[in-house]
Amino acid sequence: MVLEATMIVIDNSEFTRNGDYLTNRFEAQLDGVDLIFHAKTNSNPENTVGLLASGGDGPQILSTLTADFGKLLSGIHETKIHGSLHFATSIQVAALALKHRQNKVQHQRIIAFVGSPIKESEKELEKLAKKMKKNNIAIDFINYGEESVNTSKLEKFISIVNSHDNSHLVTAPPSDRLLYEVIGSSPIIVGEDDAFGGQGGSGDVGGDGFDFGADPNMDPDLALALRLSLEEEQARQAREQQQRDQPETLESINETTTGDNGDSNENNNNNDGDTNMEDAK
Repeated sequence: MVLEATMIVIDNSEFTRNGDYLTNRFEAQLDGVDLIFHAKTNSNPENTVGLLASGGDGPQILSTLTADFGKLLSGIHETKIHGSLHFATSIQVAALALKHRQNKVQHQRIIAFVGSPIKESEKELEKLAKKMKKNNIAIDFINYGEESVNTSKLEKFISIVNSHDNSHLVTAPPSDRLLYEVIGSSPIIVGEDDAFGGQGGSGDVGGDGFDFGADPNMDPDLALALRLSLEEEQARQAREQQQRDQPETLESINETTTGDNGDSNENNNNNDGDTNMEDAK
């Protein structure tokens, strides 16, 4: 159960008007945003997701980190297709948003849709990738639409930023499959399923009996935070169960009290009858 803060970067440049994906490149990625958001928040209720647009006149944060999907939808509805892709700047702005996350225990991740040609040189991207790795930010790229132009640059970027297989490149050329279906079968989402326990969702427990999808030896602070979070959740569920059981207990007590009173009244009536009979004699 990986604890993460994730910034999703969508491409709203003029290139996303292209209709080679249903209904166009811009709309195709929005279903992917929905899928990614719910995969992240379902894997851990403390996960948060933010949204950033990389086109237009410059990067624009559409939603800060949140667990409320409505805030992301609000940001999407205010987004227009215009301008060009600001790839490097968008990654840096997303990293800055992650730096200011409220829960510092959360791992940092950027998931970027790239549907336009990347203008930055490989040297500039190499420098950026090293910076992201230094700041412990994992990055996933969804490369579609202009994959023939961008693949080599993105492959090199991932090879630099990747640490313990925490970053991925998903390339999705136009096909009969919808873009979100490709994402759903990729390590971006499949990794979230595996986080529930072991490889391939088999439920196997990790090393040292730690079943949160993370290695406690690699990050002891994260392991401690996850254990505390689980204990708090278990305590909360126990309190809720106790509250649900309490009315039934009260009803049982009332019934018992009523029965005892009835027995007492009956005994009193019997005693009164005996006294009257003795007086008559």
